Amino acid sequence: MSQPWISGNTFALLENGEQFYPRVFETIASAQREVLLETFILYEDKVGKALHAALLEAARRGVQVDVTVDAFGSPDLSKDFVASLTDAGVRLHVFDPAPRLFARVNYFRRMHRKLVVVDGKRAFVGGINYSADHLADYGPEAKQDYAVEAEGPIVAHIRSFMLAAIAEGRGRRRWFTWRRSHPAAKTLPPAGNADALFVWRDNRDHKNDIERQYRLAIRLARKRVVIANAYFFPGYAFLRDLRKAARRGVEVSLILQGNPDMPIVQTAAAMLYHHLLHGGVQIYEYCERPLHGKVAVVDDEWVTVGSSNLDPLSLSLNLESNLMIMDRDFARTVAGALERLMRHSCTRVQAADLHEPPLWRKLRSFVLFHLLRRYPYWAGRLPAHAPRLAPHPDSGAAAEKQAFP
Repeated sequence: MSQPWISGNTFALLENGEQFYPRVFETIASAQREVLLETFILYEDKVGKALHAALLEAARRGVQVDVTVDAFGSPDLSKDFVASLTDAGVRLHVFDPAPRLFARVNYFRRMHRKLVVVDGKRAFVGGINYSADHLADYGPEAKQDYAVEAEGPIVAHIRSFMLAAIAEGRGRRRWFTWRRSHPAAKTLPPAGNADALFVWRDNRDHKNDIERQYRLAIRLARKRVVIANAYFFPGYAFLRDLRKAARRGVEVSLILQGNPDMPIVQTAAAMLYHHLLHGGVQIYEYCERPLHGKVAVVDDEWVTVGSSNLDPLSLSLNLESNLMIMDRDFARTVAGALERLMRHSCTRVQAADLHEPPLWRKLRSFVLFHLLRRYPYWAGRLPAHAPRLAPHPDSGAAAEKQAFP
């Protein structure tokens, strides 16, 4: 069942940790009833400790706090860090936990979402984790990233999704299925004029929803497509849509990593450059620091911000979530941010910059074509499972009883 577009919302773009963390922590500090938070990475550094303090203070004043972290992304939280939260009443859930002495079985199935909902009234969606490397003072390895702050009826849908995810992890499959199939009613008053669609990717009923929304927006584009994505290695159909848009006169621009956090990321994306450039797609490499964003804007009308990269992990394996937004004012804000990135912090890649033997290029293109055409199939053959949540192993028996009554 496809999800509905919800009207009456307002959005604010948050760039990097400098804008994101203060807004999240201020909102948690004002919480009166409930805080729901999901993240892939929570580190016990200055950012993680600031979040810890905000959650602890909220729980101590009677706010119900549920935090979900991924076992692979957040493996090293100390006993004191965890116990102080759970002793205060925080329910700390771990996605797909593995015994300490064993490796994780489903290495490629990660809970990669980054979501916050406070009191069912305000939500945050994006790609920013809780770690100091999202702050500029971290140094040259600090990440460039984005999130969006939301108010309006769409927040009720995000909250419904997060509650259902916890319920499914606790084994309440029937309730979970009903909630996913029956989105929350518009219980919140309008806060603006923007339409929004909350979209997620799972390994059961919504395997391709995020990619499908991306491709639909590209196919409908009339003037411009700008995509800033950290890990770019999409399937053949996605690449075909980009080239078709460029050939019908749409200005298609990609902002990719030029100073990657992992060299293989740039190597993989660069394998697509010749194919894209000769199809009319413009490519910019962001070279100031590692790019971690997952943002796109089409025709200054449609925007997406979220956790999903455009690579096999995000498109075929991870659990992801994005907001799709239809609002001209917000789209102009996002377009302006990406234009500044291209103008001041990127190097444009030209076809003349690519030096490789024609025979090697043809051979590589042949291999890539078949790899990209088939990867949704082979990715789907990897082990899939229903999401499983467990209390953090350092929570203690009391916390386990509280989290799973």
